[in-house]
Amino acid sequence: MSGHSKWSTIKRQKGAADIKRGQTFTKLTNAITIAVKLGGSSDPESNPRLRSVLEEAKAVNMPKENVNRAIDRGLGRLPGQILEEVLFEGFGPLKVAFMVEGVTDNKLRTLQEMKNLFERAGGNLAGTGAASFMFKRLGEIKVRGKGRSADEEMLELIDLGAEDVEDFLDQNIQQYLVYTEVAKLAEVGNKIAQAGYGVEQAEVVLKPNTLVEIKDKTSAQKVLDFAQKLEEHDDIQKVYANFDVEEGLV
Repeated sequence: MSGHSKWSTIKRQKGAADIKRGQTFTKLTNAITIAVKLGGSSDPESNPRLRSVLEEAKAVNMPKENVNRAIDRGLGRLPGQILEEVLFEGFGPLKVAFMVEGVTDNKLRTLQEMKNLFERAGGNLAGTGAASFMFKRLGEIKVRGKGRSADEEMLELIDLGAEDVEDFLDQNIQQYLVYTEVAKLAEVGNKIAQAGYGVEQAEVVLKPNTLVEIKDKTSAQKVLDFAQKLEEHDDIQKVYANFDVEEGLV
């Protein structure tokens, strides 16, 4: 990805304040509830999805009582709205493919709101399978480097089980996004930590396997603004896109 930045990297480079925009306690509450419900456990050690969400909640200082209430709701101990997962596929500005994951208590409302967002941006919401073939579900581990050269560390990370590695700087600290098979996420994360790297986050993501290159500032801003609007929607948890922006445009 030399000279280019994908959406996952751009979000991290924008800084913690921007990354957390739209990541309200309500979103995290819903994410915790659905993770407990689908994972069948409130134990983060046996529920990797819950563990990842709890790390996010801790990062934004979410009150413990909010977390416990969300867990209880996921276990069915509290009354409340019935939540369900949703996944939207579509094409935004410049025919960039988007995969949008959410949690909602009203699927039809969220569907209509997503349709409106895509159409206002000059794109369209598509049917199942229209964009998903452009993405692969993988484990993603955010890793802090040990202070050696990026080339050396990337080779070592591959030896530790990474399928692919992307490097980037975050506040002048060398960091990496390590990709692996979903089933090997915990195993590879443990190996990386034991090798002396800082493992900051591990989660399952949709990684694009075909990319739309964006080479001008106006187009880059248009796509980034649309991606941000999707992420700020109350029902949306994760946004994945297959654009690749030339360095210096953002």
